[in-house]
Amino acid sequence: MSKKYALILGVSSGIGASCARELASKGLNIIGLYMRKPKDQINLLINEIESYGVEARLIKMNACNYEEMDNMLIGKEFNDIIIKTFVHSLAFGAMKPFIAEDDNKITKKNIEMTLDVMSNSLIYWTQSLHKNNLFSKGSQIIAMTSAGARKQWLSYGAVSMAKSALESACRQLAVELAQDGIAVNAIQAGVTDTPALRKIPGNDTMINNTLKINPNKRLTTPKDIAEITALIGLSSNTWMTGNIIRVDGAEDIVG
Repeated sequence: MSKKYALILGVSSGIGASCARELASKGLNIIGLYMRKPKDQINLLINEIESYGVEARLIKMNACNYEEMDNMLIGKEFNDIIIKTFVHSLAFGAMKPFIAEDDNKITKKNIEMTLDVMSNSLIYWTQSLHKNNLFSKGSQIIAMTSAGARKQWLSYGAVSMAKSALESACRQLAVELAQDGIAVNAIQAGVTDTPALRKIPGNDTMINNTLKINPNKRLTTPKDIAEITALIGLSSNTWMTGNIIRVDGAEDIVG
């Protein structure tokens, strides 16, 4: 019988790491991709995951190197496994305004990189996983979006574009994968204090405003997102698909 795994892109910190811990605590083996974390921090996360009695394979790899992706997915490490839950939690994009002095404004290269990392990569990974029969009926694909898909902040333009495209990709994949019994949803997290948030210009203002308007008077935590990811990811019911699911303590409906 094939072993069941969660595949997490962006596993090393923030929401991705929290999802790895939560899914492992529920019995799923973990395969995760990361880029820049020190080895001691990765080893610590591996030990946390393995403490739940599951396997942990954390791989240093650029998730947008699609040739390496294809080679990896046909390798022996992916023989006789099923990706029960695929979590797309990549957070890397250009934070530049559209209109500014030439040296400061966003470029074509910046926009294309941001869209590829934060949106297009979901499509290419899903295509390759599907082609290699690594999904099964009841698999769940979960991407991480934000209110920034339809709200604007200074220098957030390219990321906002990417989040909008990501949500559209989720809807399209949901339609096309329905016949295979595979669900695709996006989680819209509230403002969450992660390394990615700290890279957004004006993040202190965002945090302070959120603390005022959120009915719970706190920020969303990575664990909040991970718990809902596990609820969805471990379910074999795929009738809920193509949705943007707000996990924000009602922040979005009052802000």
